[in-house]
Amino acid sequence: MKKKILVLCGGISKERLISLETGREVAKELKKNKYKVIICEPDSNLSKKIKSYKPNIIFNALHGQFGEDGYIQSILEIHKIPYTHSGVIASSLAMDKEVSKNIFLKHKILTPKYIKFIYGKDERNIVKKIEKKLKFPVVIKPINEGSSVHVYICNKKNIIKNLDILSSYKEILIEEFIPGREIQVAIMGKKILGAIELKPKRKFYDYEAKYNPKAKTEHIIPVDLDSKNLKKINDIAFKAHNVIRCRGVTRSDFKFYKGKFYLLEINTQPGMTKLSLVPEIANFAGISFIKLIEWILKDASINR
Repeated sequence: MKKKILVLCGGISKERLISLETGREVAKELKKNKYKVIICEPDSNLSKKIKSYKPNIIFNALHGQFGEDGYIQSILEIHKIPYTHSGVIASSLAMDKEVSKNIFLKHKILTPKYIKFIYGKDERNIVKKIEKKLKFPVVIKPINEGSSVHVYICNKKNIIKNLDILSSYKEILIEEFIPGREIQVAIMGKKILGAIELKPKRKFYDYEAKYNPKAKTEHIIPVDLDSKNLKKINDIAFKAHNVIRCRGVTRSDFKFYKGKFYLLEINTQPGMTKLSLVPEIANFAGISFIKLIEWILKDASINR
C-alpha cells in the first residue's frame, strides 16, 4: 500500500514561489504514481494540520529561511514523523554562509576569501578594507539566503550603492569574486550523483538565470573535465556533504578557475522544478524523477 505523503512548501522566505513550484512538481509526480498526497504550507496551524492528516512521511520542499535553516526541522522532530533532507544542525550550518565557510576551511576545502560586514559598524573605510583584504570586484550576499537572492557583483564605483540595497540585513558577507566556470555537483546519501556545468547568458548564475526559462542558461552535462578533475570536484562535494553532516540529497556550487575548485556553498534542499539541476543530474545518471523522489522518501527519518 502506498504511503501518505505531506509535501511541505511555500513558506515566508524570499524563495517562496520556487518552493511552491518544487512542491507542486513533487506532488504531481507522486499522485501520478498513486501516492496519497497533500500539499501543506507552514503557518501557525502547522502542528494541527500534521496531526489531522497523519502522514507517513513529510517531504520538506521548503527553500530558504525558516525552511532550510533548521527552524522547521526542529518542529518536525517534535512530531516524530519521518521527514526528508538534512536535520536541524546540518541545515543550520549549511544555511549560514559564514559558519559553513569556516567549516570548509577547517577541513581544507577551498572557498573564496571574505569579510563580514556589519551595518552601523563597518561602513567607515570599507572600500580601503576591501582593497587591502580582497580587491575588487567583490560579491556581496546575505549570510542566510539561498537561490542567489540579493547577490551582487560589485566594483569600486557601485559598492556603496549596492551595500545600501542590502541594508535591511544586519550583516552580510563581502566575498572575493572568483571568475571562471560554474559547476555544480549533486550528492545522494553516500553516492556521488554527478556534476553539471552552467553557462548563464546573464552576468552570473543569479536568480533569473536559475529560474526564468527566458534567461536561456545553458546546462552542460556531462561536464567537460578530464577524469582527474572530475573526480576531484566530486570528492570535494562529497566531503562537504559529510563534514556538514548532511542527509538526503545536496547540491554543492563551485567556481573552477585556474585549475582550482572554489566551493561557494552547499544546498541542503535543492529545487525540484523543471529547471532544477539535481533532477537533471539524476536523470543523466539513469535515475528518473519518481525514482529520485522515492529514494528521498525512503531516506526520510527523525533524529536527522
